Amino acid sequence: MPTEHPLDEPLRFAYWVPNVSGGLVTSKIEQRTDWSYDYNRRLAVLAEHNGFDYALSQVRYMASYGAAYQQESTSFSLALLLATERLKVIAAVHPGLWHPAVLAKLIATADHLSGGRAAVNVVSGWFKGEFTALGEHWLEHDERYRRSEEFIRVLRAAWTEEHAEFAGDFYRLRGYDLKPKPVDVPGRTHPEIFQGGNSTAARAMAGRVSDWYFSNGKDFDGISEQIAEVGQTAQAHDRTVRFGLNAFLIARETEAEARDTLREIVAKADVEAVHGFRDAVRQAGSSTSDKRGMWSDSEFDDLVQYNDGFRSKLIGTPEQIAHRIVEYKRRGVNLLLLGFLHYLEEVEYFGTHVLPIVRELEAGLVPGAGTPEPVGGLR
Repeated sequence: MPTEHPLDEPLRFAYWVPNVSGGLVTSKIEQRTDWSYDYNRRLAVLAEHNGFDYALSQVRYMASYGAAYQQESTSFSLALLLATERLKVIAAVHPGLWHPAVLAKLIATADHLSGGRAAVNVVSGWFKGEFTALGEHWLEHDERYRRSEEFIRVLRAAWTEEHAEFAGDFYRLRGYDLKPKPVDVPGRTHPEIFQGGNSTAARAMAGRVSDWYFSNGKDFDGISEQIAEVGQTAQAHDRTVRFGLNAFLIARETEAEARDTLREIVAKADVEAVHGFRDAVRQAGSSTSDKRGMWSDSEFDDLVQYNDGFRSKLIGTPEQIAHRIVEYKRRGVNLLLLGFLHYLEEVEYFGTHVLPIVRELEAGLVPGAGTPEPVGGLR
């Protein structure tokens, strides 16, 4: 069972690996970010020296909505693990396109090659076009999450049990004996398992089986509501789940500069690509009975950063951003998953100017009155 992360433990930071073209915003604004391996190797080393604990490799199998080219997530993650010393790299994977026990073998190997730093993010999937293009069966929303839950249970069984047995609707094991098991790392029983999602099915699944729950961009009230619901399910199953929050970070010397950058990103949005993405993901929310799926209430501006990263409002001066980050921690966030416009420059700026303030504020953090939302929001 994962251990809890109380207020006196440091907040962790992850970054979205730009292993797909187009950067982290669907905009025609200049993005000094490259999807090549050479760029990403340099970025990974820079990130681990600027306070980042994790990197998340994206998963796409075909061109979509501003991302014309994609590097495969598991192989790319292994390459980044071998290029770094401390960074943990999370490979995003799709159930339905992997057998979980085969993936368990691959991740166990990557874990040994990296000294215990491999992890996975189980993505239940929204992009129907990928599955149909590959000739694979497309499941409706809640069925995808049922499959993902079985997927995670098989991963865990393969990593922790001898001669594992599993009989589900989607996967089966009959005496499967994976050796070597993943590296024995203090504080974990196997490589960490992350998942995302916003729907009722996703939240319930996280409480039952996942180690980490990734949320799309949220304000204080939004993330608090998710943490409470997932935590309640986890408690009912005698488990603890950690929480990660997506955010697009724009730190500048003045708040006006940061807000101007955000306005330019949105003003230069690739309108056709954003509308195409909106149309593709709309079913993710509307196909659920209670309309709480991902992107169910996202507006055009939100979708320019395709995981609602602007909604977390980490836009401003280093001091403003640091205070907001620590308030998210006070509300139960254990990890911030960050995206940037110009990765190399901004990751270093974060490590030099934002992170020291976060650590200083954390040192005096105690439960108490929260920080109010900015009047009028971000825009």
